Amino acid sequence: MPLTKRIIPCIDVALDDDGEAAVYTGVNFEDLQYTGDPVELAKKYNEAGADEFVFLDITATSDGRETMLDTVSAVADECFIPLTVGGGIRTREDIKETLRAGADKVSINSGAIANPELITRGAESFGSQCIVISVDAKRRFDERGEHYVEVDGESCWFECTVKGGSEGTGLDVIAWAAEAEERGAGELFVNSIDADGTRDGYDIPLTKAVCETVSTPVIASSGCGGPDDMYEVFTEAGADAGLAASIFHFEEYGIDEVKRYLDERALPIRR
Repeated sequence: MPLTKRIIPCIDVALDDDGEAAVYTGVNFEDLQYTGDPVELAKKYNEAGADEFVFLDITATSDGRETMLDTVSAVADECFIPLTVGGGIRTREDIKETLRAGADKVSINSGAIANPELITRGAESFGSQCIVISVDAKRRFDERGEHYVEVDGESCWFECTVKGGSEGTGLDVIAWAAEAEERGAGELFVNSIDADGTRDGYDIPLTKAVCETVSTPVIASSGCGGPDDMYEVFTEAGADAGLAASIFHFEEYGIDEVKRYLDERALPIRR
């Protein structure tokens, strides 16, 4: 029996001008606009039938601060589905404290790139199922990559970026995904800087390239404009889960509506 596809709402959380946690939505990781309260949204999606929930502290790394664990704890109290928390996780102790605050999994990007051994140590200490490696991928049309795919008639590779996509690392996403899996990552969270917030659909070439490289479950993120985009990333790219933000935050579609759409097209989903 095929594994069911997961529908995962995500909140991008930052501190507002008063130092309070707030949810923001943007385009290409820029032009962030206030969207709501993280605890209220967690409660909403838990009740709506989401399969999992993702909490990303989007400024912890760039601000050089720790993840807002008090808010994580408050979210966990309202969230009775698997909760993944990311942002500012750099050490084994950060993983431990985030899990202790109520997260079921941690999502690591910059911390793992700076110290790949963190993946290995995290998987050994807490189990691979807790370690999600996030990549913020950006298309590059030059000759510095390792793995190339055809995108709009041009040869392209994908670079791992940090600091909200503002800083390149020179690291090839496909090579990094393979290494992360080998080191014990239990899941890969694939974000597209190019597609983020556009609602023009997921980055199919990116997601497909990662899915074809690893056997680890892949969460597709960035660009979802509706149920048809989720259907496409599941059937054309092979993603195991579809993550979305704007379409759910602004109530353009409901979780149940998306699941019904996929079920009608014979995709295995959780009811």
